[in-house]
Amino acid sequence: MNKTRVLTGITTTGTPHLGNYVGAIRPAIEASQDPSVQSFYFLADLHALIKAQDPKLIQQSRLEIAATWLALGLDTDNAIFYRQSDIHEIPELQWLLSCVCAKGLMNRAHAYKASVAENEESGGPDPDRGVTMGLYSYPVLMAADILMFNANRVPVGRDQIQHIEMARDMAGRFNHIYKKEFFTLPEAVVGERVQVLNGLDGRKMSKSYGNTIPLFVAEKKLLKLVRKIKTNSLEPGEPKDPDSCTLFQIFSAFANEAEAAEMRQRYAEGIGWGDAKNVLFEYLNEHLREPREKYTALLEDPGHIEAVLKKGAERAREVATPFMDELRHAVGLGRFI
Repeated sequence: MNKTRVLTGITTTGTPHLGNYVGAIRPAIEASQDPSVQSFYFLADLHALIKAQDPKLIQQSRLEIAATWLALGLDTDNAIFYRQSDIHEIPELQWLLSCVCAKGLMNRAHAYKASVAENEESGGPDPDRGVTMGLYSYPVLMAADILMFNANRVPVGRDQIQHIEMARDMAGRFNHIYKKEFFTLPEAVVGERVQVLNGLDGRKMSKSYGNTIPLFVAEKKLLKLVRKIKTNSLEPGEPKDPDSCTLFQIFSAFANEAEAAEMRQRYAEGIGWGDAKNVLFEYLNEHLREPREKYTALLEDPGHIEAVLKKGAERAREVATPFMDELRHAVGLGRFI
């Protein structure tokens, strides 16, 4: 049976938060347990270097993210779990794709356009100020991550759909130039229930905004953070709109449909914000209690994590090495004998 290949990863900068879990980790864990799916999940540590140049932060974040995925039940017997930087074929493929990728395509990348717009708004003379080639060519590296393993599906948030479309463009261009279907055209998969989770201030939960709730933060700290979530000034007894409320959005991302419906009714009945925050805290704390204990134990045993990642890299390279040899021959870089 040909298995559907699913691939995703998390950039190793900072500590995993609730938004990471809802947007990427949870669907990855579910797919890893499906025998009809071959999952490729990786620590995107090469991507991390674009924004983070603190070696200690990179190292600690890699450890924390690996521990997070394992604590949440990633099936590493089925899923292939590895560090991006351990697969040397990926940056080589990035170069091959760079040589068929139009510069104009990269000019349209959201992250690059946002940086240019920010520079122009500040009135500076250089619209590319602070833009590194890592930031500019980020979509090419992401395409290499995906195409190296010919992933059929890539779970992403809506803000990442453009990158999957770019990967499809590069794959199609390479296939056309070298006259063979080397690459499968990947499809973006966006979760229907929750795509992007809001943070403490109501904006998208993001490390860059400093508005995150770490996934395995201690119980007292979790309560403190939940109480900081921004709400409006409606009093207890006044009906409230759950669809515009960060508290409800986070709750419904973790709750089942019946629990979410019950909470929605309490909003209609005018639940007070203090009570709503207590409900959210208690639900999150109970939901995360067991994996939090596993996470703590894993952090105390980095040797075990290293062994798991080494095994995953070996399995990944069993796919990547022969495929890269085929691609080298296709472009004219194969050996003479």
